[in-house]
Amino acid sequence: MSDVMRRSPLLLLPLLGCLPWTVQGAEEEPAGFIEDSHLRIQARNYYLNRSVQDGRADRKDWTQGFIGRFESGFTQGTVGVGVDAFVTLGLKLDASGGKTGTYNLPIHDNGKPADQYAKAGAALKLKVSESVLRFGEQSVDTPVFAVGHNRLIPETATGFALDSQELDKLTLQAGHFTSATGHVTTNSNGDLWAFYAGVTTPSVDYLGGQYRFTPDWGASFYAARFADIWNQYYANLNGRTDLGQGQQAGFDLNLYRTLDTGRARAGAIDNTTLGASVFYGLGAHRLTLALQNVDGNTPFDYLGVGDLDRNGRNGRDQGASIYLPNSVQYSDFNGPNERSWQLRYDLSLAGYGMPGWNLMTRYLRGSGIDGTHTPAGSAYAGMYGQDGVHREINFEARYVVQNGPLKDLSFRLRQTWHRANVAQGEGNIDEFRLITDYPIDLF
Repeated sequence: MSDVMRRSPLLLLPLLGCLPWTVQGAEEEPAGFIEDSHLRIQARNYYLNRSVQDGRADRKDWTQGFIGRFESGFTQGTVGVGVDAFVTLGLKLDASGGKTGTYNLPIHDNGKPADQYAKAGAALKLKVSESVLRFGEQSVDTPVFAVGHNRLIPETATGFALDSQELDKLTLQAGHFTSATGHVTTNSNGDLWAFYAGVTTPSVDYLGGQYRFTPDWGASFYAARFADIWNQYYANLNGRTDLGQGQQAGFDLNLYRTLDTGRARAGAIDNTTLGASVFYGLGAHRLTLALQNVDGNTPFDYLGVGDLDRNGRNGRDQGASIYLPNSVQYSDFNGPNERSWQLRYDLSLAGYGMPGWNLMTRYLRGSGIDGTHTPAGSAYAGMYGQDGVHREINFEARYVVQNGPLKDLSFRLRQTWHRANVAQGEGNIDEFRLITDYPIDLF
């Protein structure tokens, strides 16, 4: 264990000391380590076909995955002890060496996709009152540090995470992480990255929380430090209201502020990114309008995880710490100085005699991308030109089985079309995904 990991609990002590460590009454005692345990298996079948229009290689494969998760209860007493563990298996059903790079299968040194791969991990957890501290390999989801779940096998991160709900309506979170594993890497000590910059950080620390004023209105604030890369701050305000007669309306505001820190290994960063969305719902229909603006000469950047092998095939993956409305199936619409808008329509077919069916379509356009003023020596230099423009269309159909022996089996069909000029840099692609998920609760 590194010196950083030995010292990391000290980073959480200021928050721990502020929590009201009250002991639960006897009537609130947990049932126990075994009695509150759960074991679930998720079977996921994933077909991905990305057709690239500008001369680059297409990406296509068909895979089957199994994700087993064990969550224990806590031992009784003032300090409850428990463990969370997982084991995953990915299998190739159909894939060729000429169309790799989906991040559903690892790639061997000879350029061919692996037939199968597996990984496992665990985290120790301690509970006092309504606060839980975890140490080990785990899933993390915050606006400033989050691992992804959008491929066959999910990403994980290794470190400390504290989640506390001691106060009514308030959730506090803090963490210290030093490694992570991507979708197709099986070691647990991969690197943490600034994803677009392509530079690593030895550790990430975050602190923040969410407060619910009412069940329908809330706010949150988080801060994170990617050592020697950036300090990032996030604020959110969201709300919704019932207008009566089957009508609802709401909004979601997200603000990121990113500034370089320490050795500034990605170069100078001074970035403010705002995302705002409003929706109106009427019965089975919902219409959403979203606006997003990047104010800065570097793109809005966020977490990447995993290692680069010696041939660069199983490289860093995108994390999920981008809570912006225009981060969609293919593009994040996060280029320097980019302005983008989205129009989205959702339809629930339950009211039309088809329970479990939902449809979604959206159109996005981004413009004003200008990478010509990127600071000298920046890791983002050369990624974008001037007057970058792009657009994306997404369509999704989803069905969840409502009852019977296959209850909760879901099917998701996702299609995207992305078109861009050379200055934007992401290229022209058509992508189709068909994903099935079947959760099995063993106990």
